[in-house]
Amino acid sequence: MLVVAYIGFGNSVCRYHLPYVERRKDTIKVKYIYRRQEDRVGDEERETWYPDITFTSDIDEVMNDKEVNLVVVNTPDAFHVGYTMQALEHGKNVLCEKPFAITAKEAQEVFAFAKKKGLVAMSNQNRRFDADMRTVRKVIESGVLGEILEVESHYDYYRPSIANRKGFGILYGLAVHPIDQIIGEFGKPNRIVYDCRSIDNPGEADDYYDIDFFYDTMKAIVKTSYYVKLDYPRFIVHGRKGSFLMPALGHQSAQGKQNGPVQISFDALPEDKWGTLSYIDDEGNDITKKVPTEIQDYGIIYDNLYDVIFNGGQKVVKDEEVVEVLRIIEEATKVAKEVK
Repeated sequence: MLVVAYIGFGNSVCRYHLPYVERRKDTIKVKYIYRRQEDRVGDEERETWYPDITFTSDIDEVMNDKEVNLVVVNTPDAFHVGYTMQALEHGKNVLCEKPFAITAKEAQEVFAFAKKKGLVAMSNQNRRFDADMRTVRKVIESGVLGEILEVESHYDYYRPSIANRKGFGILYGLAVHPIDQIIGEFGKPNRIVYDCRSIDNPGEADDYYDIDFFYDTMKAIVKTSYYVKLDYPRFIVHGRKGSFLMPALGHQSAQGKQNGPVQISFDALPEDKWGTLSYIDDEGNDITKKVPTEIQDYGIIYDNLYDVIFNGGQKVVKDEEVVEVLRIIEEATKVAKEVK
């Protein structure tokens, strides 16, 4: 059984980890949530929502507990590597939130240390298991589109207040997901073209990006703008035999305030949230139909970790993919800083 300790108790743990772990009680037990004492003051009520979990501000209690075999690092980005290395030093496997590290070099060093210790360290690139991404993957793998020629990924907002924001971090906090989806699905590209900048504060922020990934005959586009008023398809996929449009399903950041443990619905989505597929079949028939949207399940990451740790399985998020994603984000940030 996976016996888990979380480092941090932010929105991500409550929304994107615990509800999915709750459905896997036969293979996962959450024993601890570590929080710094200063983070607990005034926020004690949330801890009462999880009576079966021990909340502690003693990091040694967590690290020295021999029953704990998986530490999940869910802290601000700057602390990811430090807590990951501490857990590995204490013989714990680690699942670390994105970004796994700030630089590709740091990530390589962590993976090398984990390998030396005979432990697993993996990045929590859970958005590979979004409902929309799972649906796109299913359509591509079905082969109905033929050879894939172009994939366009949009993660847009309409937030004119972005004009008041200076500073970098959107590439690390947001772009890391769609970039990882492309790298995870199609591998390392032959070349990349970067258009990363700020519309309102060029050279001082990274709130607009259009990154193009070129493969042999395929091109993938990852794009975000904060000045998109009408919903754009989340994914647009073109192949030699047809096309697929996946609608935007809404932003997770728009979810309301918690008043108790987050409840996740695993019900089928309504038809207006389904994708649209149009293709020419092997008999020459022109077919257009709706494709039911797959169910989002971030717990698949834990299923994979269980298989890797106990059965010697292969990581669903590979070390080299994490390193490549960070290398791309480093270069994209550099481009954004150089724009005048």
